Amino acid sequence: MNTEPNSLPATPSGENKNEMLEAAYGDMLAAISRRDEGAFRAFYEATVGKVYHLALRITGKPEAAEEVVPEVYLKVWREAHRYDALRGKVLTWLLIICRSRALDYLRRLEEAEPHPQPELLMPEEAQTSDPQDLLTLLERERAVHHALADLMPAQRQLIALAFLKGYSHLEIARYTRCPLGTVKSHIRKALGILKRSLDERKA
Repeated sequence: MNTEPNSLPATPSGENKNEMLEAAYGDMLAAISRRDEGAFRAFYEATVGKVYHLALRITGKPEAAEEVVPEVYLKVWREAHRYDALRGKVLTWLLIICRSRALDYLRRLEEAEPHPQPELLMPEEAQTSDPQDLLTLLERERAVHHALADLMPAQRQLIALAFLKGYSHLEIARYTRCPLGTVKSHIRKALGILKRSLDERKA
């Protein structure tokens, strides 16, 4: 009589689970590109939590995040066929869309308000990062937020106009009704303060 225990099916490792999930997302996007509404609903339900979380972190307001989320999935519905697996994972692609829509929302605001977590306004080189790397980057850049606290309110507003709204120096001068030379000088000083503050935190 064989008393050896029966072999149990192997439990997928974390890496294998991620690969399976990525494959499932890819299949959903392919179906969405063919206008499969069932695949779209499944993709939405599987990913909306992550999209809402990132939108909330960037905008800082639940009502803003709730406005951003539908815009994200409308773009998914319209542009699923544009997804290129060679450029990154599905979730990375989705979070980049979310980030873009959230920043668009902020740019539509009437007043330039210093962003509470400017480290979330990361550069586009993160587009091909792994999703976990993307979220890790957001956490790691928290030092920028603390450095901005060292600025005067007027300096923070100028930095917000320049780097959040993307205004040129001339546009900022017109917006704030300050001389162009003054705007350039204040922004240069503010950047100097930020650099020193960040350098001190690295030391």
